[in-house]
Amino acid sequence: MTVKYSRDHEWVDISNHEAATVGITLHAQDALGDVVFVDLPEVGATFAQGEVAGVVESVKAAADVYMPVSGEVVEVNEALRADPSLANTDPLGTGWFFRVRASDMTQFDALMDEPGYAEFAKGA
Repeated sequence: MTVKYSRDHEWVDISNHEAATVGITLHAQDALGDVVFVDLPEVGATFAQGEVAGVVESVKAAADVYMPVSGEVVEVNEALRADPSLANTDPLGTGWFFRVRASDMTQFDALMDEPGYAEFAKGA
């Protein structure tokens, strides 16, 4: 896995540039608590970087899920839709949210690496 992180607490696995995988970070999951509902984008929908692409709701709060890079949603995690608790039990694995075909590969460069995100999350 080659993972980058957004300032909005999404992770992006960029191992496959054809379909980068997006989810929420452990920091976001810890802040939200038990996830009870996810609203995922439609396959084929396009978003600009920073636009709201979905919603995650927990017993504590609801939070927007932002598009970390501009592009088209090519797949959503139907298992997560059926069992939102996957975002708690395995947020960096089976709890992924959607896959996106990036329209501007240079946007990946602006995302943080793991040490940079860890430092950023300390202040969040």
